[in-house]
Amino acid sequence: MSPKARDRARAKRRAEKRQALFERRNAERARNRQVIGAVLAVLLVVGGLVGISYAANSNDRKPAAAASPTGTASATPSGARKLPDKSLAAGKTFIATVTTNRGPLVVELDGTKAPQTVASFLSLARSDYWAGSRCHRLTTAGIFVLQCGDPTGTGNGNPGYGFGIENAPRDGSYPTGTLAMARTSDPNSNGGQFFIVYKPTKLPTDGGGYSIFGKVTAGLDIVDKVAAGGVAGGQTDGAPAQPISILKVVVTEKKA
Repeated sequence: MSPKARDRARAKRRAEKRQALFERRNAERARNRQVIGAVLAVLLVVGGLVGISYAANSNDRKPAAAASPTGTASATPSGARKLPDKSLAAGKTFIATVTTNRGPLVVELDGTKAPQTVASFLSLARSDYWAGSRCHRLTTAGIFVLQCGDPTGTGNGNPGYGFGIENAPRDGSYPTGTLAMARTSDPNSNGGQFFIVYKPTKLPTDGGGYSIFGKVTAGLDIVDKVAAGGVAGGQTDGAPAQPISILKVVVTEKKA
């Protein structure tokens, strides 16, 4: 083979190697794009599911036709707790002083009619579960309640357990000063959120109603003032325009 022929052969081999390398790199790029595309697709699906789940949870806590105090489920702000035994409160009456940034509320807790609910309230109070938590919801049309008890301030917080309904009125009537539990549509979702009725209110009895476990005996005027300030943004259901937060809760047994 002549020198020129050998040079042409070498040049051809080099060109073939460059072409092969170029094709391999293109194939690798294509595979990388496919992998990235698959990962993004998975992330979009997961993100969509998370969004749907969050929306479902949020909707579960919204009022049905502006007619029900809702809450508890989803986030557990301070670690899971164990549901206390109802014997802690059964047959007893307690006085709770709920200190807020606007003054103290005094409530009487009925452990005879709602032993599990009161036992839960006692346990959460003693562990400072509500310290520094804001009352996240005020309703001013159709129903008249101030809802509190979620340390996250979102309406989705719970203590890590749930329990059933106690002492719910059959006719759905909740007098002024009533202290009752908020829940989702699940009748066993009572947890840490509660509401105070500041005007006579009718609530639906579907699903069992809402557990009444006490009444406000002093300080209801504080709730009235917050309610008079309305809902932030001029709505009829949402965060109070005049913020109110629980600073601490102290509970003592009422002696006969």
